[in-house]
Amino acid sequence: MIKKKSVKLTRFELEVMSALWDLGIASVREIQEQLPDQKRPAYTTVQTIVYRLEEKGAVRRLKKIGNAHIFEPIVTRKAAHHRLIHELLDLFDGSARPLMAHLVEIGKLTLDDIRELEGDLVEQPENKTEKKSARRR
Repeated sequence: MIKKKSVKLTRFELEVMSALWDLGIASVREIQEQLPDQKRPAYTTVQTIVYRLEEKGAVRRLKKIGNAHIFEPIVTRKAAHHRLIHELLDLFDGSARPLMAHLVEIGKLTLDDIRELEGDLVEQPENKTEKKSARRR
């Protein structure tokens, strides 16, 4: 079984990846144009970031059309988000409570959200739930 390596992305790399995730496959120019107008970086800046993402294994070059290279994401949005969340939880010794408390405090986590998440927890396989309960004891 091949285990996919985890790629650590900077904030700016995540912005570039977000543009590429939205586009699916794209050239550097298309990625640059997908970024917000008010803070759009120069073409060469985006090009440098895309090449770094290629070195990290987050994107791959599909083909070349004229002088333009066409790229596609290898790392999924979900995988990138999972890595960020795991890194954040590590800062809290693995506990989600401080994060959840803060989200409630600033109004980003509602009672409806909690009820929906509760349903997700009930649907999880028992072995995961039992392992979590054993860790808390």
